Order: sequence, then C-alpha cells, then structure tokens
Amino acid sequence: MSSPLISLEVQCPYCGEKIDVMVDNCGEDQQYIEDCQVCCRPINFHIMVNELQQVQVNVYTDDEA
Repeated sequence: MSSPLISLEVQCPYCGEKIDVMVDNCGEDQQYIEDCQVCCRPINFHIMVNELQQVQVNVYTDDEA
C-alpha cells in the first residue's frame, strides 16, 4: 500500500523561497497552517483534490486567507 504522504515544492508567500513540504493525500480537501522552513512565518495551506484524485496546493499569507 502506498503512503498517503506526498512531497511537494511550494513557494513561501512571504519570503518567496521554495520549500519542500509533505502533504497528506487523504483524498479530501484540507486547510492547515505550517511555518515556513526559511522565514518561520505561518503559511496557510489549502489542499484540494479534484475528481481525478489529483492534488492541488495553494498557499496564502494570513492577510490573504
């Protein structure tokens, strides 16, 4: 059985650095906050799963969320 965790690269909406994150591919939409590994500011993650079970990740600052 494959792991529900997938590794993705996202760009921090604060400092602009690309960071690697692990996302739980549980098959449903999720929202959570994780600190940037570079600037330590809180990134709002919105993970969406489409009808083909493809994962799309959007990241926002506190002001944008």
